[in-house]
Amino acid sequence: MADLDRSEQNAPSAEAREEDGITVIVLAGDLDMTNVKHVSAVVDAALDGRPRTLILDASGLTYMDSSGVALMAQTTRLFQAVQVRNPTPIVRRLLELTGLSQILQIIDENQP
Repeated sequence: MADLDRSEQNAPSAEAREEDGITVIVLAGDLDMTNVKHVSAVVDAALDGRPRTLILDASGLTYMDSSGVALMAQTTRLFQAVQVRNPTPIVRRLLELTGLSQILQIIDENQP
């Protein structure tokens, strides 16, 4: 039963930072309905600086459910441009299946 408890192992984190004048939110762990409010608060705090572009660094996301998809969709209404950097395969697949890959710019720095 201990294998089913992923809460500590994949605890979410969301950290905002600035890179070359662009707001970057680094996401890690699981992004689901139990913790999306925490990540949403980080996104809301990033709005205080009135940035035009937001980069969501998804390279550390191990899991994302529809709550994460909804949060990413919401960011497209809050910022002029939203990029998802280095999404993990599960995140990329969700973005493609939901059609968000047509709205969000996906940047994969690991591919040539």
